[in-house]
Amino acid sequence: MQGLVKEGLVSAKGNTRQRFYGLVTLTTKTVTAPLLGLEEDRFWRQEVAPLLAGVRENVFKIWQYGFTEMVNNAIDHSGGAHLTVTMETTAATTTLWIADNGVGIFRKIQAELGLEDERHAILELAKGKLTTDPKRHTGEGIFFTSRMFDDYRILSGGVFFSHKTGEEEDWILDHDRPREGTTVFMSLRNRSDRTVKQIFDKYTASPKDFGFNRTIVPVRLAKHGAEQLVSRSQAKRLLARFERFKVVILDFAGIDEIGQAFADEIFRVYSLQHPEVRIVPANAGPEVKRSIRRAKIGNP
Repeated sequence: MQGLVKEGLVSAKGNTRQRFYGLVTLTTKTVTAPLLGLEEDRFWRQEVAPLLAGVRENVFKIWQYGFTEMVNNAIDHSGGAHLTVTMETTAATTTLWIADNGVGIFRKIQAELGLEDERHAILELAKGKLTTDPKRHTGEGIFFTSRMFDDYRILSGGVFFSHKTGEEEDWILDHDRPREGTTVFMSLRNRSDRTVKQIFDKYTASPKDFGFNRTIVPVRLAKHGAEQLVSRSQAKRLLARFERFKVVILDFAGIDEIGQAFADEIFRVYSLQHPEVRIVPANAGPEVKRSIRRAKIGNP
């Protein structure tokens, strides 16, 4: 640790038992640019790529994909006037914030899809293949970007969304002070072994398929606060756009039980209507498994 302190990579405060160490910020940069006429690839080359000199090739490619996708979303969808990018690097990690002053991503999805509130927009984003402009976008950018980084967050309006690699749960939190526009936060270890190809391959149903046809949906995102998942309408909201995939893995982490009508709508009614879509439950506890079994044998 003393050597790292001398090299300026780690800071030290206090003495003996009260001594604390922390990573030193090696570089920091903030750039604000007008969205009108902005080109994400040129912005990347001129402002961000030079700060990543020396990182692993796979890490560089993840940053290039994530940055250009998020900036392009702001250009094409935000309706804002300008974009502010802040980037910080330490010896271990790189962190980046992208903020626009547009309408707000969750509010826009809510309006375009006729959703009840902004939190439902996060559920749709978690599924993937969501875009408000299908002629120009596939709807894959946010889905894949959120899974490439160690830490990925979106703050927009009164809603905060967080996805962390290695953690079973995504988080939706109500924010006390609504934010104008959209702020995206991304963080990645400089020596990460993760690759862009690994993430794309994970969501391909089979080696013979090259499309994005497999998704993992956290079921808890369908909940509102402390409510239970019991109704067919809740199930239908969860099932929306599943037909765009061949395999849908429903992650029941954090869900102790589900109502029989909810289970029946997913595992019997929908499965009979859409045999081409394979729905696979994961991380289901005993009560959830019992409800699924009853639905599959036709006992709603």
